[in-house]
Amino acid sequence: MAATPDSALYLGFDFSTQQLKVVAINENLNVVHQNNVQFDSELPEFRTRGGVHIHADRLTVTSPVLMWVKALDLLLDKMKRAGLDFSCVRALSGSGQQHGSVFWRRGASQTLRELDPDQSLTQLLQHSFSVSDSPVWMDSSSSQQCEDLQAAVGGALRLAEITGSRAYERFTGNQIAKLLQNRPNEYQDTERISLVSSFAASLFLGDYAAIDYSDGSGMNLLDIGTRTWSEICLEATAPHLDQLLGAPQPSTSVLGRVSSYFVRRFGFSESCSVVAFTGDNPASLAGMRLQQGDIAVSLGTSDTVFLWIQQPRPALQGHVFCNPVDWQAYMALLCFKNGSLTRERIRNECAGASWEVFSSALKETPLGNNGNIGFYFDTVEITPPAAGVHRFDLDDKKVSSVSPQVEVRALVEGQFLSRRLYAERLGYSIIPGTRVLATGGASSNKEILQVLSDVFNAPVYTINLSNSACLGSAYRALHGLVAESGVSFYDVVKKAAEPQLAASPHPAAQEVYNQMLQRYAQLEERVLRETRP
Repeated sequence: MAATPDSALYLGFDFSTQQLKVVAINENLNVVHQNNVQFDSELPEFRTRGGVHIHADRLTVTSPVLMWVKALDLLLDKMKRAGLDFSCVRALSGSGQQHGSVFWRRGASQTLRELDPDQSLTQLLQHSFSVSDSPVWMDSSSSQQCEDLQAAVGGALRLAEITGSRAYERFTGNQIAKLLQNRPNEYQDTERISLVSSFAASLFLGDYAAIDYSDGSGMNLLDIGTRTWSEICLEATAPHLDQLLGAPQPSTSVLGRVSSYFVRRFGFSESCSVVAFTGDNPASLAGMRLQQGDIAVSLGTSDTVFLWIQQPRPALQGHVFCNPVDWQAYMALLCFKNGSLTRERIRNECAGASWEVFSSALKETPLGNNGNIGFYFDTVEITPPAAGVHRFDLDDKKVSSVSPQVEVRALVEGQFLSRRLYAERLGYSIIPGTRVLATGGASSNKEILQVLSDVFNAPVYTINLSNSACLGSAYRALHGLVAESGVSFYDVVKKAAEPQLAASPHPAAQEVYNQMLQRYAQLEERVLRETRP
């Protein structure tokens, strides 16, 4: 749908794994245009499946960098055909799948500055990358480099204290180290290394865009305390890496005006600002409009928890990033593998495959489940690294089975106690005004949300997350224009529709679950000791 003439627009792009998406919002924060390019079906010449190439070793996973470039050509053409007036765009920003890296060939910066508006970006940039297939977040081929980095800095916990996370194979620094060791010629031919987010911003800027603090926190290279590259991490990764990465910048920075290429080819205004792009998870935090003390829980195949925190305590589990909308704050991310599939298994086994019966079981059992606690790790869990089903009674004795109703509540309470335990370990604390924002499939189940509200002793609101990274990027484009004058992100987005209240905590919840959380943590230690290989 086309925007009304002369109304200011703000664009948010999302270079995700399987598609490139965009939303346009107006000054009232209403979405006036949406569009996308699906990589597999619309760019079949790149032969991706799910937007990636999985290599023969099953560990190496990459995406063709020119596919992302061509997708942008295609998307902008679609937007133009749909009648979007690019001259109304006052600012744009975007996000990229986290951790992925783009290696620009020597001379690429000059190419970016001299783009010919009569040709497509794909034609102009086809020889601008020293590595044609970018490592992406699904890659797990850099285990050796992770071990080397942790050894160099004094262990996994020390690395987490510096960079916000222990070493992960998908994190950019470890991928850079692997490239240097395995393909030194391509590394030597590299002039600049971007994240997917800063690569995308560079296209719009017509010059190399800075990596922002928030997405830069997912590299195992940025000191999240000083918000500068960690010298010990850089030295352990590759020589002269600071020059290849450039100086990181605040996520709210206006990087410059849009390149003249976009002015002449698509009719953008010369005054259109490019606000720093960031990672898809930080952009989602912006799209959900999280505030201090809030926690968002995405209840999907895996459950993801987003936190806004002031004083982080990085740990071996989870990730702490610089906050994308408030440079003095932090955000954290926790991923739990056993989510909806485990809930569905218990529904099938204990509730006759009926969500109604499952919900009744939650309604008819008391808070705290008469002391019964369960751990349900159908597949090997990430947070914590454990497997199997473990049930305990009121006296902390292991039991092999419980009644179906007790099993249903043990599963749901156990999952949410786990989410709270790991959130608090990263420095999260429930404060007056805390909201739990729920999204994903299970967020439509009122009884599940009631347990979530009780365990966190906070009201639960439901939100629609389908376009949160795009929307967050459009909000950030708008905020970027006023951020330097001290206007908060919250002030900019307060006109947006409020989330819906779905559940409020029971008066007894705080007492029940504060005690239960301590027991849960002790029993989890037992499970980890007993199942350790």
